[in-house]
Amino acid sequence: MIFLCQSMAIFAGTAISNGLLGMGFVNAGSAGWLFAIHPLVTINAVLNSIATVLLIAGWIFISQGNWRAHRAAMVAAFIVSAIFLVCYLTYHYLVGHVPFTGQGPIRTVYFTILISHILLAVLVPILALAMFALAFSGKWAAHRRLGKITLPIWLYVSITGVVIYLLLYHIYPQSAVEPILTASQTPAVSLVGEPGVRG
Repeated sequence: MIFLCQSMAIFAGTAISNGLLGMGFVNAGSAGWLFAIHPLVTINAVLNSIATVLLIAGWIFISQGNWRAHRAAMVAAFIVSAIFLVCYLTYHYLVGHVPFTGQGPIRTVYFTILISHILLAVLVPILALAMFALAFSGKWAAHRRLGKITLPIWLYVSITGVVIYLLLYHIYPQSAVEPILTASQTPAVSLVGEPGVRG
């Protein structure tokens, strides 16, 4: 799964940078910020967005009585969220902590969203697994009651995940971020001919 996340990140980074450069939205000189943000961050935001769409679709399906489509949407949302979790942990293992640079009232807003997001995110897998257990055992009344709690929490976590991504990496990005280079992109360093360096 970690290999999948890394492969997705490499593919996404290449596709985004080449696509924007090819379409003329940015030029090679001004595209440095694209490489400064690890592609896994964008992958995580996309996964959160997909989960949000699937959750809303699942709610619409069940409100229409289409339980098969509802089941498919919710299982897909769970799988997407599970992939997100692995990619999220992989990213923070590779990159570590990224500080928020916003100042003033937005800092309070950001950390309020972040803390509530983290606390509720811990509940999502527990609630989701309980929902699946109730559904598979045919306890539909309990499943519906728990769904009224689970869906808003799950949606909040997915939506605020995207909000945090936008605030941290785009609206208030770090002023000086070193571009992330793969091993093949890292420039070779030679001391031959460098001024002040003696062989």
